[in-house]
Amino acid sequence: MEKLPKIALPVIFVAVVLIILLAKSAVTIGSGEAGVLYKTFGGGVVTDEPPLGEGFQLIAPWNKVIIYEVRQQELFEKMKVLSSNGLEIQIDASAWYEPVYNELGNLHQSLGEGYLQRVIQPAIRSAARSVIGRYTPDDLYSTKRDAIQVEIYEETKKILDKQYVQLNEVLVRDVTLPPTIKEAIERKLKQEQESLEYEFRLESARKEAEKVIIEAKGKAESNRILSASLTDKILQDKGIEATVKLSESPNSKVIVIGSGDSGLPIILGNQ
Repeated sequence: MEKLPKIALPVIFVAVVLIILLAKSAVTIGSGEAGVLYKTFGGGVVTDEPPLGEGFQLIAPWNKVIIYEVRQQELFEKMKVLSSNGLEIQIDASAWYEPVYNELGNLHQSLGEGYLQRVIQPAIRSAARSVIGRYTPDDLYSTKRDAIQVEIYEETKKILDKQYVQLNEVLVRDVTLPPTIKEAIERKLKQEQESLEYEFRLESARKEAEKVIIEAKGKAESNRILSASLTDKILQDKGIEATVKLSESPNSKVIVIGSGDSGLPIILGNQ
């Protein structure tokens, strides 16, 4: 019994050491995260192996794990940029991005955990200034906004593709123009719309007039052809045909042949 404390002391000491080592060796990586392994005595950041995945991970107690979020993330930016004619315009944009999973070690080694401030923000600001500088306020206010959004995305993506970051989308949420410029553009657009409506009414009236003229010409041509074809012989034949039909009517009583103008028959009825 007297020896028991002497035996228990080393056991307790070993147990405590093991618990401490286990605590330093165990790493839990959460959902949507990945870990970059740093080997203190083995060359530093591990870049030639995939990052540590989600769940419970055991590492050597002298090594470290730096955890990164690998889900898609969003960056909101408010930028003041200049248009092609030197006017200051405010752009509200957002970028959807995520680190390239298998390049997480290289990302940590070259840029570190502050890669958002080091490359993503400067890249989108530079691309926005470059693209907006090619357009006028009228372009930004009109349907060209979608094209501008695509151009900002493409220019930003070119920069980030070499920085171990994947850019998924750039959205231009709002474009704020100086009030005087906005009012001038709105007046111009209203005048253009009124002009288009007036031109439409003129075109409709012109087409209607052309339709009336065409119909009149067609009718005149029809009458000309008909008049040219009505010879005396044809008129006599038509008169005879009409006489035959009238003679068959119960109201017809007396027909005098050859007594009318041009030798046409005369029909005498009850009246």
